[in-house]
Amino acid sequence: MQANAWPAPSESAEIDICSRSKITHDLQPFALCSDPSHTLFLSQGVLSNISSITDLGGFDPVWLFLVVGGVMFILGFAGCIGALRENTFLLKFFSVFLGIIFFLELTAGVLAFVFKDWIKDQLYFFINNNIRAYRDDIDLQNLIDFTQEYWQCCGAFGADDWNLNIYFNCTDSNASRERCGVPFSCCTKDPAVRATAH
Repeated sequence: MQANAWPAPSESAEIDICSRSKITHDLQPFALCSDPSHTLFLSQGVLSNISSITDLGGFDPVWLFLVVGGVMFILGFAGCIGALRENTFLLKFFSVFLGIIFFLELTAGVLAFVFKDWIKDQLYFFINNNIRAYRDDIDLQNLIDFTQEYWQCCGAFGADDWNLNIYFNCTDSNASRERCGVPFSCCTKDPAVRATAH
């Protein structure tokens, strides 16, 4: 009888095959979605002109997406390989960084609650800047239209916010045919019509 070439794992280090399969299955979407090549593709599409509408002092938000995607890829890879190979170092690395991310999210939530007025002001400032640039970028225009249709809103405070846009403002010098109007996405259905549609 031939001796087994692999040492038998101790009971404490052994990982159940069902747990290993579940962890691997759960981590695959993270590894695929966070692949840096997907983030690079996004940076050439909708996100390519986002720095022109944000006032972040030269910081391009696409880099944030690249870093987050890279971290997610590394964590997903470590979790998958750690579960498949029963590598306790990779599993501990995965667990520790998931814990760190959880506490960072918890901290961000507490800070968002504490500074909610400042965040609200920044959000209104951001929305109004985007309203000014509505017709300048087709991707931004589609994003604003989607947002207004989804949340059934019109501007940050109301339809009067569209006076900030050179095409929709109500000044006498505005010769646009959209003068004193709003984008189509501001128009919501009558509540009676919405109730019968569902």
